[in-house]
Amino acid sequence: MKDLDTTVQFYESLGFRIGKREDHAATCHVNWFWIRFIAAEEAGPAPEQPALYMKVDDIDDAYGSVVAQGHLPSTEPRKQRTGGPREFRLDDPDGNTRAFFAK
Repeated sequence: MKDLDTTVQFYESLGFRIGKREDHAATCHVNWFWIRFIAAEEAGPAPEQPALYMKVDDIDDAYGSVVAQGHLPSTEPRKQRTGGPREFRLDDPDGNTRAFFAK
């Protein structure tokens, strides 16, 4: 993660609350889930597949909320595979794909 402030703002816009904040790191949480971000001058490449899936109650409402916050998801809500849940994907500021899904 290259820019801590940008990352924190991004996750706040998705409903995460900021816990502990330091010059080089921050912890963001929503419900029982938390994630810690540590600034690095040279971040490695983002993984090709989503490494973080977030379950939501209503995929269409979640998509609308993300778009209303000014984000541009890389996919619209749809089934990614036969029998799978509907989901949409959104890249964070460092290019990491986050997937939102609902059963």
